[in-house]
Formats: sequence, C-alpha cells, structure tokens
Amino acid sequence: MYVDLPEAELREYHGSGREPADFDDFWSTTLAGARSHDLAVTVEHVETQLTTLDVYDVSFAGFNGQRVRAWLRVPAGTSAPLPTVVQFHGYGRGRGDEVENLLWASAGYAHLELDTRGQAWSGSRGATPDEVGSGPQVPGFMTRGIESAATYYFRRLITDAVRLTDAARELPLVDAGRIAIFGISQGGGLTLAVAGLVPDLAGAIARVPFLCDFPRATVITDAKPYREIGEYLAWYRDRADQVLDTLSYFDGVNFARRAQAPIWITAALMDAICPPSTVFAAYNNYAGPKQVTVWPYNGHEGGGVDDDLLTLGALREVLGR
Repeated sequence: MYVDLPEAELREYHGSGREPADFDDFWSTTLAGARSHDLAVTVEHVETQLTTLDVYDVSFAGFNGQRVRAWLRVPAGTSAPLPTVVQFHGYGRGRGDEVENLLWASAGYAHLELDTRGQAWSGSRGATPDEVGSGPQVPGFMTRGIESAATYYFRRLITDAVRLTDAARELPLVDAGRIAIFGISQGGGLTLAVAGLVPDLAGAIARVPFLCDFPRATVITDAKPYREIGEYLAWYRDRADQVLDTLSYFDGVNFARRAQAPIWITAALMDAICPPSTVFAAYNNYAGPKQVTVWPYNGHEGGGVDDDLLTLGALREVLGR
C-alpha cells in the first residue's frame, strides 16, 4: 500500500530538515584531513575462474588514513583506460566476493566497488573493519557515534566513498574524465553525498536512496534502519535536538543542493524503508540536471531488473559505450 504523500505532493515536497551553518566547513575540514594522508593505492590481480573479466583487489587510505578495500573489475585483457562506474552498497552489504556483481564490467566499463567499513553481514561479505569505537548505540550503524558529527559513523563512510573516487582517478585502467557514481539505498545516499562533495563527475545514479530528510524519515516509518534512531531516542529522550543536529551534516538533501553532476534518481511509492517523500526531498533540492523514475507499485526493491536497464541507459548517456 502507499506509505506516504500522493505523487503530486511528493513533487512539491522539499524536506523538513535544516542545513548547518558550518556544513561546508565541516566537510572541507573532514576531507582535508583525509587527504593529508597519501592515498597509497595498491592493486593486486586476483586469480578467478572468470574468462570474460579480470578482477583486482584494491586497497587505499580512507578516513584518517585507515585502509579500505575495493574490487576493480574490467573486461578481460583490458590495458587502456575505460569509462568507470564507482559503486557504493546498501545497508549491511560489503563488496562481496570477486565473482559477484559482474553486470557493470560485463557492459564494458571499469567497475570499482567500495567495501563498506564494518558492515557486510547481510547479502555479501567484506574485508574492511570500522576501527573507531562508539558510546551507547542501538545495534546497527545508524546510532554509532551519533553524539556528534565528528564521531558519527557516516562521517567515516562518506569520507571512504570520496577517497575511493579520488583513488579511481589514479588507476591506470580508469578514464579519470569519465567516472559515474552509483548506488542503491544506503549506496544511493552515499552517491548523493559524493555528488555534493566531488566535482567533475560524469554522472550519478541513486536508486531508492537512504540517508535523506532524517527529521521526517525517523517519524513516518517504523522500518529499520531508520527505526534504530527512534529506538535510541526512546531511551535517550533528552538527546533529540542533539541527534538531529548530528544527522543534519549527513542528510542527502544538503548534499543534493551542492551537486552538479547529471543524476538519475528512482523512488518507489510503497517503500516503507526509504519513504518516497524523503527521496523526493533530495531530488527536488538537487542542483544539477536530474531525472526521476517513480515505481508506483513497488517497495524498497524498486524497479529490479528495470532499474538495471535504466542504469545501463544512464551510464551509456554519460559515459558512452
């Protein structure tokens, strides 16, 4: 069933959150700190039983110089730079195994896939720990370090995503002038963040993005992961203002206002996990060229294979074949 506003109202909805006065300073300082560490990119070929693709294990310095892993997949025998898809994953997912997620490289692109620090318990494996502790939190990642923007988990993860995009431009098999970013759910939220923080991207695709319009999301859905925040505030009742202040530094709506790359966004009107109004809040504030696809009868699965076809079409438009 529909879980949110009618579509006509969604197209006029611009969000319920606020933008911190020091939002830009916070992120410029955060990224400057990360970039004070050498990227120290390593690339190691991985032997697989695949015959059509070559796979490389990539490592680089993410937040605070901490080592982060990624996969790079390219068509077999590639020796020249290719247009590139940088992918960020949904909540609970890591980069998976080397023989998974083969579509984008099979379409002819270099495919660089971030390993989500500390996650990888749902749907795929991973190899990157989150090296930072936390105060009291609800199980999951939505309240890890939520006491302040400086300690919040997503400061580290968003920085990792930016640094992977930096690292992509150093790889010999990547055409640095033709990089598109892509993600679903949490990965879509990371796509919005990177689009708002990294210039000169060829394009972006954010499918049913998470991490948008926190003040509304946390009170209109009982589904996890947003529910983790509500469960935290049910115990720490005096911290609501503090928590919403922290979350405002990580809200996809605020990143969208700064993004210039052409973007394709999808929203599902029966999505209880990432309610469509939160997605439209980011879309309606997006500063660059934009398109939205609405799936009226779908939940968080979105358009499934039709979304894959939409993504392939968007990639061809901004990257070429």
